[in-house]
Amino acid sequence: MRHRSLLILTTAITTGALTLSACGSRDEKGSGNTGGGPSTTVVIGLDAPLTGDLSALGQGIKNSAHLAVTNANKAKEVPGVTFELKALDDQAQPTSGQQNATKLAGDKKVIGIIGPLNSSVAQSMQQVAQSNNVPLISPANTTPDLTQGKDWKQDKRKRQFTTYFRTSTTDEVQGAFGGKYAAEKIKAKTVYVIDDQKTYGVGLAAAFTAKFTALGGKVVGTEHVNPDDRDFKAIVSKAKSANPDLVFYGGEYPAAAPLSQQLKDGGLKAPLMGGDGMYSGDYITLNKKSAGDYATSVGKPVEQLDSAKKFVADYKAAGYKEAYEAYGGSTYDAAWAIIQAVKTTVTANNGKLPTDARTKIVEALNKVKFDGVTGPVSFDQYGDTTNTMITAYQVDAGKWASRHSAEYKG
Repeated sequence: MRHRSLLILTTAITTGALTLSACGSRDEKGSGNTGGGPSTTVVIGLDAPLTGDLSALGQGIKNSAHLAVTNANKAKEVPGVTFELKALDDQAQPTSGQQNATKLAGDKKVIGIIGPLNSSVAQSMQQVAQSNNVPLISPANTTPDLTQGKDWKQDKRKRQFTTYFRTSTTDEVQGAFGGKYAAEKIKAKTVYVIDDQKTYGVGLAAAFTAKFTALGGKVVGTEHVNPDDRDFKAIVSKAKSANPDLVFYGGEYPAAAPLSQQLKDGGLKAPLMGGDGMYSGDYITLNKKSAGDYATSVGKPVEQLDSAKKFVADYKAAGYKEAYEAYGGSTYDAAWAIIQAVKTTVTANNGKLPTDARTKIVEALNKVKFDGVTGPVSFDQYGDTTNTMITAYQVDAGKWASRHSAEYKG
């Protein structure tokens, strides 16, 4: 469940026959464009953890982007343009993400990048994308700082990078939704809060805590762990002594799964709750005592959306070995946003890709609007998605079952 070869579209350039644009190559054979005439081949880059502990999520991201590119080419969504996908592995490491961003941005055929998964990796990629004027659209980043700056809590919001967008809502929304759900639906009065010290985990835990305590809940203990920790004996002892109604974990499933199991093995009956970083089928596979645990995730389950029926059917028909996981729908929408921006740019330039394609595509993304897999897709003044739908899930009978979906409005 780890690797699938991408469909590579061959680009044959006829010597001296056509002129290369700044962000594409002319292809006499059409590179899969069956319209009969020459096509311009452009590349959509992708950065995600394709190997390592988070590869289940990364592979789902890669496959979903590949599906969007495949469908766009089949439908000739942009006449005269053929899309390729170039996926690079960051292993959830900021340094690798920065290197990948530099490599992709340095390829003049790359007109946009999808990813990354991790907010900490995004922090290392944003300036590279900005410096090269290449759009970077994440289907999974949720830290508010990435779009609105570090002073967003003081309501001094300022867009940080004009080339950065995301199709997933922020932790300001998700964490608060989780805090409200814990207080009002789970009826928890006390919580023990743990985070993994990473950008995503710390931000999510803080947003959860702020809302939970504002609604009268009490934090009876806090703890910080490392993302690579798998032995939580010391925390189990402290948490058991605090005897909370709920344990909240800001982090991802590779650590959340053993943490939950060890808490229960240690005699703590309280369920574990986390965010979208915990919402993965692998969390259940790695945790024999996951039953009853909760997670929130951005959007609504695609299986419940009429807008996602074609995506689900197409994904199945494509035969991908890996599941689309939590970010399949938002990834497809991120890729489609780039494709629609290319379409707008080409249409405005008499059917051709302009020499300043990246600049025009960034401009078009700010105005893009379409009905996507996850619902209406558009971006606000910060580059954030305007879709604030969140869903709470609970492990039931060996799988994640949706419990409550709503647009979070405070």
